[in-house]
Amino acid sequence: MRIVLNENIASDYKSPSQKIRVMTEYWVETQAYCPSCGNKMKKYPNNNPVGDFYCLHCLEDYELKSKKGNNLPKKVVDGAYKTMIERLQESHNPSFFFLNYELSSYKVINFVIIPKHFFIPDIIEKRKPLSQNARRAGWVGCNILLTSIPNSGKIFYIKNAKVEPREKVLERWKKTLFLREVKKKELKGWILDVMNCVDALNKQVFTLSEMYNFEKVLAINHPNNRHIKDKIRQQLQFLRDKGYIEFLGNGKYRLV
Repeated sequence: MRIVLNENIASDYKSPSQKIRVMTEYWVETQAYCPSCGNKMKKYPNNNPVGDFYCLHCLEDYELKSKKGNNLPKKVVDGAYKTMIERLQESHNPSFFFLNYELSSYKVINFVIIPKHFFIPDIIEKRKPLSQNARRAGWVGCNILLTSIPNSGKIFYIKNAKVEPREKVLERWKKTLFLREVKKKELKGWILDVMNCVDALNKQVFTLSEMYNFEKVLAINHPNNRHIKDKIRQQLQFLRDKGYIEFLGNGKYRLV
């Protein structure tokens, strides 16, 4: 996988934003592959409402967001808030590629895919309406909060300018496909919250008691629930049944 963007492909464009759009889209189409099946992807025509790319084999859809810099941002600017929330309710909403590059060299520093089954309304931040003096006065945009997505939902092709093995990318994609079976928004929110708590422990082996330490935090996220510990155990059992974690006995679990 070549990790430098091709400047020549955008030589006919003058606008810096247009040049980067053309360069990054060309790079994804020629260098990346579908994380679902490993096959080639094709670019949709510009301004396609479904997304930017689709897989020729499994027909998964993808949208690309690019930003200069050496680190993935904490949040990514997206389009209209209302449109984004509506898209999350649809089964054909796209997964998202996030690419950040070094401006001086056009080197791809990070390239990551976030599967669509990690997108819930809780990770979409509503921006303030545009002022009355703006051309689109009152328009409300949104941000995608990358910090609210579990580590397993950030699948790197390239991390810190180092290419990850293709087998690892495909394996990590398959690991969380069980989330597509979860249709209820509230239930998926609980599962993702517990996955984030496991990440926060930063340990391969952890205990139920350690998970209970997140009771107050989860109570804030789910104020109508009075049985937080029960919900923690329930989600851990679900994740165990799906092979995401392993129960070792005596209140201990291992992240698989």
